[in-house]
Amino acid sequence: MPADSATSPFPIRPFRFGVQLESPVGSMNWADTARHMEDLGYAVATMPDHFGGQLAPMPALQAVLDATTTLRAGALVFDNDYRHPVVLAKELATMDVLSEGRVEIGLGAGWMISDYEQAGIGYDRAGVRIDRFEEGLSVIRGAMGPGPFDFTGEHYTISGYDGMPKPVQGPCPPILIGGGGKRVLTIAAQQADIVGVNGTMHAGVVGPDAIASMTAEAVTDKVAIVAEAAGDRLDHIEMNIRTFFVSVTDDRDGQLDAVAGMIGVDRSMVAESPFAVIGSPSKIVEDLLDRRERYGFSYIIVGGGDIDAFAPVVAQLAGR
Repeated sequence: MPADSATSPFPIRPFRFGVQLESPVGSMNWADTARHMEDLGYAVATMPDHFGGQLAPMPALQAVLDATTTLRAGALVFDNDYRHPVVLAKELATMDVLSEGRVEIGLGAGWMISDYEQAGIGYDRAGVRIDRFEEGLSVIRGAMGPGPFDFTGEHYTISGYDGMPKPVQGPCPPILIGGGGKRVLTIAAQQADIVGVNGTMHAGVVGPDAIASMTAEAVTDKVAIVAEAAGDRLDHIEMNIRTFFVSVTDDRDGQLDAVAGMIGVDRSMVAESPFAVIGSPSKIVEDLLDRRERYGFSYIIVGGGDIDAFAPVVAQLAGR
């Protein structure tokens, strides 16, 4: 896709919305938070996979599924380096069985250097982490597939393993892979059901380099990488973005200025970035419709603090 193209090559999919949770929201407990999201029309609860103050994603996501009947759940994303893929596959398949098929698998190569340093896990160069992540993805698919399988790679060797239980969503629940660089976006385009477009996190922290890769121009280039690598898989892919700058407000100009000042960029960058949704509900609806047309983004994730304020947008666009 040309960098200046105004139309996404991806088919128009109905909108669905998710919330990235780390802990209960406001005065609600964890289960009530999940039910509240479901009542408001959100489709998915996601969680990061870090070692800070957040709840541990595996038990917390299962609790979300137990508390709801339609809400789907998954990590955004599990770090492949933190758990062996055979173990992760068994846990995710079990969750899919217990929830009657409501699990989504988010998987990544790991990026946050502070997690690795604090936990004493070796922070290999990006190429090694991505190699290991790609092998881990193959192991997860093999473990969830029918019958025993073998796998021999540089990082994992599996012999005659038949993963049990098998997921309800056979042969594998939907896989989300998010990336900001060419290699991971290419893997996602070729292997994932859901492709998340991220900032570029080569520095291992959220800083100026990551912010600079969240411009409209940078996102256009990232979407072009996905489109080119996807080939005949274009119709199979759901395009996702986790928005970081969310403000439902009638004072759009003031909020744009505030965010731009906070992150040290021009106001126009914030106004045009797909990572920002700022304005009245009607303005945000207009922007999301435009971005779906331009980039293909139909699966939008906001933060836990945005659940109620963003609900009018969900009410207007979910399933549309």
